[in-house]
Amino acid sequence: MSYTVAALYKFVRLVDLEEKAESLQVFCKDVDIRGTLLLATEGINGTISGDGESVSRLICFLESWPEVDELDVKYSSSAGHSFSRLKVKVKDEIVTMGKSGIDPNEDAGTYVEPRDWNDLISRDDVLLIDTRNAYEFKIGRFENAIEPGTDNFRQFPDWADELVDGESQPAAIAMYCTGGIRCEKASSYMRQLGFDEIYHLKGGILKYLEEVSQEDSLWEGECFVFDSRVSVSHGVVSGNFEICYGCQMPVSVTDKESSLYEAGVACPHCSEDALESDKERYRERQRQITLARERGEEHFGDYANEKKAQKRKSKGAGGYQKNTSN
Repeated sequence: MSYTVAALYKFVRLVDLEEKAESLQVFCKDVDIRGTLLLATEGINGTISGDGESVSRLICFLESWPEVDELDVKYSSSAGHSFSRLKVKVKDEIVTMGKSGIDPNEDAGTYVEPRDWNDLISRDDVLLIDTRNAYEFKIGRFENAIEPGTDNFRQFPDWADELVDGESQPAAIAMYCTGGIRCEKASSYMRQLGFDEIYHLKGGILKYLEEVSQEDSLWEGECFVFDSRVSVSHGVVSGNFEICYGCQMPVSVTDKESSLYEAGVACPHCSEDALESDKERYRERQRQITLARERGEEHFGDYANEKKAQKRKSKGAGGYQKNTSN
């Protein structure tokens, strides 16, 4: 059975967040929607999977909220559910920058449609910035893009501050990210720093890969996605990367040919630094995953979920959780 994956967001002023989260939780469970949905006073953000009809019903449900009206949604397909469970959370931000006073609802850069993106980034006076994390940039990027080298989006403002303090300033800046949300918020911050001509890719890389043919594309490599597919390529089809359960880094086909790679245990990025006790624990977990697959069952205890579970401040995975800090 083919499933639909939807990456969605909108910067919009939301009210009654807890009530919305509770109703959203009930709706998603009723139609077997899985994934993560974040609500904050600045808007909504999430990536979910489900059968096509259920996903369409969810989008209609969200767009029925008077503040939302119309979401930015990128659709793709997956052979199965791309997430093992559902999480609906109320947060301080729908994408965490950690800077107060940044409001894309008030001030942001100019949207650029995918069909116009190539012309923009081919200009000599445009500085092209990738607002994603370093590990995302490593497996795919636009030609001539600058990598801030960040491990998370909270670090982007510090990098941007250094840019504005530099000796020469770019005439124009173009920014992009996976689905459009990070570069939109980053554009708001850049505007606050005093940059006037700021552009960001509408719908992000995902929309570009959907609408621009591979023959005309300036994209190189694959695009990291935060679900079980790990990466997608042109046409938004599943890519060739997997996730290392030992370090959570994307693993390429070449990485898997290394003597340091052990499925479900370690990869060239982490093998030499990993403790043997951890490796043995991951081996046992991998054995359980393999047995579950052989029985045609779904295994929910992979390392990624265990790692996330350690960070939870409250129990009840899959339930609505109110966020008290970010």
